This record gives sequence, C-alpha cells and structure tokens, in this order.
Amino acid sequence: MSIMEMSHRGKEFDAVIKKAESDLRRLLAIPDDDYAVLFLQGGATTQFAAVPLNLCAPGDAVDYVVTGSWGDKAFKEAQKFCKANLIWSGKSDKYTKIPSFEGLEQNPNAKYLHICANETIHGVEFKNYPTPSNKDAVLVADMSSNFCSKPVDVSKFGVIYAGAQKNVGPSGVTIVIVRKDLIGNAQPITPVMLDYKIHADSASLYNTPPCFAIYICGLVFEDLLEQGGLVEVEKNNTKKAGILYDAIDGSDGFYVCPVEKSVRSLMNVPFTLQKSDLEKKFIEEAAKEGMVQLKGHRSVGGVRASIYNAMPLAGVGKLVAFMKDFQARHP
Repeated sequence: MSIMEMSHRGKEFDAVIKKAESDLRRLLAIPDDDYAVLFLQGGATTQFAAVPLNLCAPGDAVDYVVTGSWGDKAFKEAQKFCKANLIWSGKSDKYTKIPSFEGLEQNPNAKYLHICANETIHGVEFKNYPTPSNKDAVLVADMSSNFCSKPVDVSKFGVIYAGAQKNVGPSGVTIVIVRKDLIGNAQPITPVMLDYKIHADSASLYNTPPCFAIYICGLVFEDLLEQGGLVEVEKNNTKKAGILYDAIDGSDGFYVCPVEKSVRSLMNVPFTLQKSDLEKKFIEEAAKEGMVQLKGHRSVGGVRASIYNAMPLAGVGKLVAFMKDFQARHP
C-alpha cells in the first residue's frame, strides 16, 4: 500500500510524520521544548497572511525588510491584517543588495521584523540576520528557497516558514517552525486553517495533510543526515556556487551578475550576457545540451541558474563548460 492510500490517522503514517519531524529537529537543532514544527499546506504565500494573523492584533505595528519580489508580496499581504511598515526596500537598486542592519530604522513597538532569507528571482541571500530593536519582538523569516541548504540558529527566530519544493520535497507541504510562546494569540478573524494553535494541538493532523509530500520530505531529511548534516550540505553548496560565480566574474564582462558579491545567493545565480541579443540563443543551445529552465524570471529577464541541494557538482561543471564554449564561439 502506498502512503497515498493510507489513512493519515493510521499508525503507519503517524510513524512517517513523527520520524520526519524528529529528523528535521536533528538537522536544524530545533529545541523540543521551545518550538513547534508544523507541516501545513498553501505554500509560503499562505504564510504571508498567517504570520500577522497569529503574531499581532490589527492595530499592531510590524516591520518588513524587502530585498526582492517575495519579500514585497509578504509585506503587501501583511498590510491587510496589521500596521505593516516598509523599513527598507532594495527596489531602487533592482534588488541587488541587503541593507546594513545598523542603519535600519525599526519601529520600537514593532511586534516582529520580517525578512525573506533568499530571493529566488534576484539572487540575494542573507548571510547573517538582523535583530529586532524591540526586545519583545521576534524575527520572522521566509526560508522557502534556502531551507536546509545550510545550518541556521533557530533560536534567533520567532517563526521560520518554508515551502518545501526547493530543497526538501515536492510542492504541497509548507513547514513552519514557530516558538511555542507565540502560539494561541491569533486574531479572531483568523481562519481555522491558518491558526497555528489548531495545527500545533493536532500535531499537523487537524485535516488530511499532504501525506505523500511529507513522506518525501522525510526521505530527504534522512539523506541530508547521512551526508553529514547541514554543515556538509553547505560546503557542497558553497563549492557549486563558487565555481559558477568564478566563471561569470572571470569572463571579462561577457557574463555579468548584478548582485553585490557579499550577498550573492548560493541557490539562485542570475546573470546577463553583455550582448543581450545572445541570451535567447544561449538558453536555446543550453537546452539542446540537456540544461533546461535557465531563462530568467519574466520580471527581470536574463539567465538564472538555480542550483538547489539536489543539483550535483557535475551539473554545475557542465553549465560552466558550456558557458566557456559559448563565449569562445561568440567573441
């Protein structure tokens, strides 16, 4: 019998979801007593609403740092449920930077400070994390696209949420790691499916969860542990990204990555060709060599190589070899 056929109330699936949670706690060193781990649905986009609904009242202030398209979407959604303040935006610089944390003008009464840890479209990634100026506030992070790509000190955050589909499983399951003292204060208008307390009290089984997606996540967690944990995973990701960025930076301007070097993503590497009329040809020829989905996001164009955990070193090597060959053929 497949996981897809089983009752989510049965002992077989109960063992699957408990093992997945246990292995995730080992990977990220999540304290059992202080944090709940929830396996939810609706993608990170649903959490854009769930976070303010669970963490504050309609009149409360919250702060958002927007370093790309996903952070912007989260900010706009939060405005519906509380007094969301945009304290920094990288839009004027085309989302190629992350601000100095010391220069952030935070609201001293903000309930939380929200960031998107890695912006897939623009290739900007936080290498360390800001601290809310309000001692009673918490840091909230959308980690959808770099979740389990490196170690993270969970204790620095009130909430971490992540769509699983980049690094740990198929789309359909969203993982929320939430500090337990933040649970139980949802706004009265909060739909039952967005209330963290409902899901925490039900051990993520309030309704039928995405069983098969959770099962796959569990297998991935096992594999990441076998690889030596997230310290080893990060080493591999750093090596892959380094090879690709070195190829871009060493191309004498033929390829250009617009992102400030100190905050370049290990997961998503956007770049353009100096001769923009060659970009379509580059993408088409790469596809013929078996390298697909290299077209940049429709909002920014160019080229984007996504090199998540599952992309092997050999895949990055093949792309770099193709890039050098393409450049040699188009002097």
